[in-house]
Amino acid sequence: MFYRRKVILGLLQAFGGKLEKINLYKLLLIFSKLQPKPQYDFVPYKFGCYSFSLHADLVTMYKKEQLKDEDKSVSKVDNKNYLALLTESDKKILQSIYQQFFNSSGDDLMRYTYTKYPYTAINSQTAKTLLTKEQLGKVNASRPITNRTTLFTIGYEGISLEEYLNRLIKNDVKILIDVRKNALSMKFGFSKNQLENYCNSLGIEYLHIPEVGIHSEFRQELNTQSDYDKLFSLYKKSNLSTTTTHQQKILDLLKEKKRVALTCFEANICQCHRKHLSEAITKLPEWDFELKHI
Repeated sequence: MFYRRKVILGLLQAFGGKLEKINLYKLLLIFSKLQPKPQYDFVPYKFGCYSFSLHADLVTMYKKEQLKDEDKSVSKVDNKNYLALLTESDKKILQSIYQQFFNSSGDDLMRYTYTKYPYTAINSQTAKTLLTKEQLGKVNASRPITNRTTLFTIGYEGISLEEYLNRLIKNDVKILIDVRKNALSMKFGFSKNQLENYCNSLGIEYLHIPEVGIHSEFRQELNTQSDYDKLFSLYKKSNLSTTTTHQQKILDLLKEKKRVALTCFEANICQCHRKHLSEAITKLPEWDFELKHI
């Protein structure tokens, strides 16, 4: 069993074996914020913090009968001592969380997380009813808004889905353009339909333009930067020279939406074709904007 799932079971055990789902998410946010290396990352959602990865883990645990889904609550099924399976530091964190929140209601936990981590409340439907004017002001101040027209590029290698989405949100990206030839991934959340749904749920449009991608067979045996450079030299000659209409489409979307991000896999921009694609777009006649890799 993944350690992060033991954390879920340990948290439920500490709180008597059962928690409201909304409380579980809030408590795991608090727990994760106290860890040196968080088990889960969270995005700002309708009722504050949310984790698509956590939700996927819960669904899996329901199927494996490790947890019981009781509509609005989650309960632990067996009597196994999962707290004993956690690290000493995580046990101490859970103990401190229990002592502070064992008698807290859902509203109490929402109010606490909204004030402690105001960014998590920027999309909340309940913040106005739970927070004071001053507290709500801090939430609004955490909302990333800018009118500067910028073309971003972003890779998802080495980061969670939630960290990836937070980078988009914090840079006020309006539309994510997937420039992979085949928008499939073994990594949770990054295949086309999944990524589109998650982006849309956060108010970010998604568009796939496979024509500007690189065929997977050309990406074999890339061991050195020299290998990548040779691939991109071919890419510029064979693809970028013939896809100017798609590049112009991206530029037109940028002029319309103001904040657009191109996405592919690699974290290292020098090992991804999005670098060369974005640079080609900056050379189009109407370009007069900012390019930023995030």
